[in-house]
Amino acid sequence: MKTVFRFFLTFIVLSCASSALFAGILENVMEGKTTIIDLTYPLNEKNAHWPVGAYEPFKYEVIASLKKDRVFSGKYSTPEHLGTHIDAPNHFESNQPSVDQIPFTQLVGPAIVVNIVEKVEKDHDYTLSVADILNWEKENGAIPHGAIVLLYTGWSKRWNDTEKYKNMDNCSRMHFPGYSKEAADFLIKERTIKGIGIDTLSGDCGMCSDFQVHHIINGAGKYILENIANLDTLPPQGFTLILAPIKIEGGSGGQCRIWALLSE
Repeated sequence: MKTVFRFFLTFIVLSCASSALFAGILENVMEGKTTIIDLTYPLNEKNAHWPVGAYEPFKYEVIASLKKDRVFSGKYSTPEHLGTHIDAPNHFESNQPSVDQIPFTQLVGPAIVVNIVEKVEKDHDYTLSVADILNWEKENGAIPHGAIVLLYTGWSKRWNDTEKYKNMDNCSRMHFPGYSKEAADFLIKERTIKGIGIDTLSGDCGMCSDFQVHHIINGAGKYILENIANLDTLPPQGFTLILAPIKIEGGSGGQCRIWALLSE
């Protein structure tokens, strides 16, 4: 069984990675040669949720206890787009794959982190520019083929304070950073990415009401990861991402477990 599992892991990496850097990394996990970082927040009723429309907080209820029923079990309800989650391509565009239709090969791959923390500290509405991407490439080399691009804004430090995380003004407008439409368009047209991610409520900035980034990314059949944890623990490049989204038939997204694998 162990041999079969090793073969399966090797197949995953070799079929998804574009360079020898990532080949065999999952085998290294089994041998204790890889650092694993969980980029997922636990779900609970304190999680920030989208404050518009019919979105509601996460809810959990115990329906059986060990003391009374000799078994522990619960039920929960949640919007698809709450906590660490994935926006499937059909979230903003028709005739695009739902979350259950995203192939596994798109859920594993090399990833990079673009750090814009200093710019966000000066401007909470800052959006990633094409110049930011090109500057990253000057320092780190070209974005790998089939990469998942992650944007570290530092907003995650607000996660445990819902009001600060939403950062809503007196006119009910949220203020938090995101991708610019130009950066999204550049990544789709000029680089071969699998998807993008961010440590905020949305790939679009809080002030963006037209969701152009979502339309560009989803329109290209790609996904967006939102509310990602622990991006401050990752290097700019040289690691593999594994995504495990909930499989809701026809769903527009859902909660997603995300792991980063760093070779030692």
